[in-house]
Amino acid sequence: VQLVESGGGLVQPGGSLRLSCSASGFTFNTYTMTWHRQAPGKERELVASITSSGRITNYADSVKGRFTISRDNAKNTVYLQMNSLKPDDTAIYYCRRDRGPYWGQGTQVTVSS
Repeated sequence: VQLVESGGGLVQPGGSLRLSCSASGFTFNTYTMTWHRQAPGKERELVASITSSGRITNYADSVKGRFTISRDNAKNTVYLQMNSLKPDDTAIYYCRRDRGPYWGQGTQVTVSS
């Protein structure tokens, strides 16, 4: 199992980023996938989840209305579209596969002017 995140970077408040997580080594379209984040000095928290079919998504209250999780099962990839970013969104973002769990290495998102 391998999960590789990409798309992080430095963005100004109010800006947008799209994170990608490319998966391999398992049957991607049979697993729920989730995005988590960990800010300095804080515990890792769940940001969003998406079921194997993509029909059901859930979000942390802190990102509802700003972030959108999606997946492309043909490309074995899960995405996190992040809009209206705030400094509090600064963290390392990780994707995770259910029933393991398995984690990616993370991608840094920094929101700062």
